[in-house]
Amino acid sequence: MAAVRHHPFRARLQSLLRPADVRIDGDRPWDLQVHSPRLATRLLAGGSLALGESYMDGWWNTGSLDDFLYHLLDARIDQRAHGVADIFDALRARLSNLQTRARSFEVGERHYDLGNDLYRAMLGARMVYSCGYWRDRGGMPLESLDAAQDAKLDLVCRKLGLQPGMRVLDIGCGWGEALKFAAERYGVVGVGITISREQAALAEQLCADLPVEIRVQDYRALDERYDRILSIGMFEHVGVRNYRTYFEVAQRCLDPEGLFLLHSIGGSRSVNRTDPWIARYIFPNSMLPSAAQVTAALEGLFVIEDWHNFGADYDRTLQAWRANIEAAWDSLPARYDERFRRMWRYYLAGSMASFRARRNHLWQLVLSPGGVRDGYVAPR
Repeated sequence: MAAVRHHPFRARLQSLLRPADVRIDGDRPWDLQVHSPRLATRLLAGGSLALGESYMDGWWNTGSLDDFLYHLLDARIDQRAHGVADIFDALRARLSNLQTRARSFEVGERHYDLGNDLYRAMLGARMVYSCGYWRDRGGMPLESLDAAQDAKLDLVCRKLGLQPGMRVLDIGCGWGEALKFAAERYGVVGVGITISREQAALAEQLCADLPVEIRVQDYRALDERYDRILSIGMFEHVGVRNYRTYFEVAQRCLDPEGLFLLHSIGGSRSVNRTDPWIARYIFPNSMLPSAAQVTAALEGLFVIEDWHNFGADYDRTLQAWRANIEAAWDSLPARYDERFRRMWRYYLAGSMASFRARRNHLWQLVLSPGGVRDGYVAPR
């Protein structure tokens, strides 16, 4: 331990952490507990990628991982410390389109195809991999993840004004739960597309005996007319170079009197890439849109009828996912080893921190091709 305490770069690391009120080897839940004398050198050289990888490698711990990462993000330490990987990823994103058709299936293969057993353990009764809405129709708080996910799906259906017999498209349908809910509760006919074969296989099972079709398909190949369109948690994989194309596809597929609901995580600043650790280990080729990027891309194509931000609910959703997966971990297959477990913990904790610090948001936009003539009133 003495070697750790007296490493020459320790003082530099402590100085970097000081604005976040994080102490090295302190006794508070969010303080950093160092287990390798090389950690300071690695973090100072490697930035955010090194922070995540060194946690996966067991070089450091903390009593509360989400609190530690929240302190860093709230103090914007990530904007002060950049490693070589950060610079390379930024340059790569500027020079190339990371979300082409050829690359569009990569996130499905590397993330969503990890195994339905993992997601069944984490997500609860409904296989819904997006933010819950933690209040009922009367605005009263809800107590369970399953209730929050039902409330979110019902909110989507009510915002779209779904009626029996409507033809609905779900862009990025995941395991098909939104279309399943809409078909069972509102009597619609649905088509869902996903870039994950594992998701599609389970979605077909979950939607069996319902008027729902599931396709493995890139959104750019869509060219059919629907009464309503929804897209929940997929826009984060589109990329800024493709936002205009995405909205053009949605417009050509939507009835002129229809509505389109876009549900997406968003960021407070315009960027052209995601965090290097997230890109390497969780969501390859992903990025979070800013409000400016979204409005520029849909200008002239859609009227914004409603813009609803309930990002604070994502922190609570992620905490529920973490509780589920930790409780079920010992029953998961052996391929989810200890390093994977630390990776998954870091992913969930970092996501909690980003919403808690209000760096990231959860947006639901209701869009119409030409404007709702008598005005649109959004349910809550």
